[in-house]
Amino acid sequence: MFEILNAVNDALWTYLVIAVLVGCALYFTIRSHGVQFTTFKDMIRITLGLDTPKQGSNASKHDKIGSFKAFAVSLSSRVGTGNLAGVASAIFIGGPGAVFWMWMMALLGSATAFVEATLAQLYKRRGQDAYYGGPAYYMEHGLHRRWMGVCFAIMITIALGCGTNLVQSNTMIDSVNSVFGWDKVVIGIVMTVITMLIVFGGIHRISNFASLVVPFMAVGFILIALYIVVTNISKLPDVFNLIFTNAFGLDQAGGGMVGAAISQGMRRGLFSNEAGEGSAPNAAAIASTSHPVKQGLLQALGVFVDTLVICSCTAMIILISGLYDSGSDGIILTTKAIESEIGPIGRYFTTAAIILFAYSTLIANYYFGETNIRFACRNRWAVNGFRLLTAAIIMAGAFMSLQTVWCVVDILIGVVTVFNCIAISLLSRHAWFLLDDYRRQKREGREPVFHRSQMPTIEKDLEAWD
Repeated sequence: MFEILNAVNDALWTYLVIAVLVGCALYFTIRSHGVQFTTFKDMIRITLGLDTPKQGSNASKHDKIGSFKAFAVSLSSRVGTGNLAGVASAIFIGGPGAVFWMWMMALLGSATAFVEATLAQLYKRRGQDAYYGGPAYYMEHGLHRRWMGVCFAIMITIALGCGTNLVQSNTMIDSVNSVFGWDKVVIGIVMTVITMLIVFGGIHRISNFASLVVPFMAVGFILIALYIVVTNISKLPDVFNLIFTNAFGLDQAGGGMVGAAISQGMRRGLFSNEAGEGSAPNAAAIASTSHPVKQGLLQALGVFVDTLVICSCTAMIILISGLYDSGSDGIILTTKAIESEIGPIGRYFTTAAIILFAYSTLIANYYFGETNIRFACRNRWAVNGFRLLTAAIIMAGAFMSLQTVWCVVDILIGVVTVFNCIAISLLSRHAWFLLDDYRRQKREGREPVFHRSQMPTIEKDLEAWD
């Protein structure tokens, strides 16, 4: 069974998903005139809270979750085990050249992240005390194809809320067990209890958790990486030479690896930054902001932070250590590389990083699953059932082998990515209208504000922008 699933997975990604992702990323970059590059100053400004989020669409009872908290929720999903173990696996399978193609996927894919997040904001809905939305919602209200939204919601709930969270749980529990020797069942019980306390608090508690944990864990990892890079500064020219020569097969060793480098770089790049996958828009929709483009820009920045900063940190550590061809893979390779540079404490640091990275991803993925459960089945008991299922998944992570799970998750993520890319391509004209409107208001010296009356042809589909 595993061999069949693996063959399907490889064929899906090799011949369809990568082609769709690259095609969309190139088109969106060209059509937006490089929005991810030309608006970088605005991205930083919005991140620092220098915009005016209480204008435009905001109602006081929905104004509790600002742009940064929504950004933190999406970034907590992006920044996970893929940044530590996924990058190592990409280098192990595809060689150092995979890092270059991961960078390319981020630079172009950030335009895709901008489009999907902007559309999620445009078509967001009002909840009892917060906004909600995502791909399933713009498939129903934008494309008027509820069946497509339901299919997407079911698949992404299984892929992220169940499958990927099983991986995150297993990684955390194994990491703690291997370093401290604690019983896996005890670790699973503690993590389950903590998770339930957070998820039963709803999106406000989830967003508060993410806004505290994500900056802390990201900055800590970046500082360690900077220390390793600075203390090995003389090795950097050789490291970059290794990446570029292997990326294009310019030496004998890299010649046969270029195909694997491209495939692994793009696949692991998507797994890490999620641009086009359709998960981050669920978080983008919850923000209170004065214009949809603002959250789109933040999500584009999230791709940069995830791949160009955090994934690059892992890659630099591994390549500087020289252990990339040692035969180790995944988190074991990352741990050995860090330990070789900062000593035995590196093992404990990697364990702490894995716990924070994986746990924040688990919480964010739970929320994405809940959002899509609410879309597919408008019954509060379904949500409570999913919360209990999440608890079971965390405990299952203490016992299960993940080889087959990974295959199923990869297939589902591939399918939902294609679904989402089709939807955002069909709706992208609205993103271009909003981007033009944003730029026009900026040129006029105004803080951009959007009202649904500006788009009369779809005004009836826009619930949250009056």
